[in-house]
Amino acid sequence: MHELSLCLNMIELIEQHARQHKARRVTAVWLEIGALSCIEEHALRFGFDAASRRSVAQGCQLWLDYQPARAWCWDCGTSVQIDEHDAPCPQCGGHALRIESGDSLRIKQLEVE
Repeated sequence: MHELSLCLNMIELIEQHARQHKARRVTAVWLEIGALSCIEEHALRFGFDAASRRSVAQGCQLWLDYQPARAWCWDCGTSVQIDEHDAPCPQCGGHALRIESGDSLRIKQLEVE
């Protein structure tokens, strides 16, 4: 369950940001999740709830924004949208793809008091 370690790291960053801006509490967090990030939503929500206990983010609202993945196809020279790892190019069927985006998790926005 790598989601828990991701959540622990996120809470560290959130607390750091809250301290820098003298926020007492984080009321909402928006996360951007790439289609190829291999993150399971239920595990992420569970991990975030556990990691945020006794932190400035305890009980905050968690919003998830899923982003499609993009890859460059070396066979046809096109940037394409893909839904999974090892997917063929939707333009030419080739498998020589280089992931450009959509394999990450990032904190997009915080709402604080």
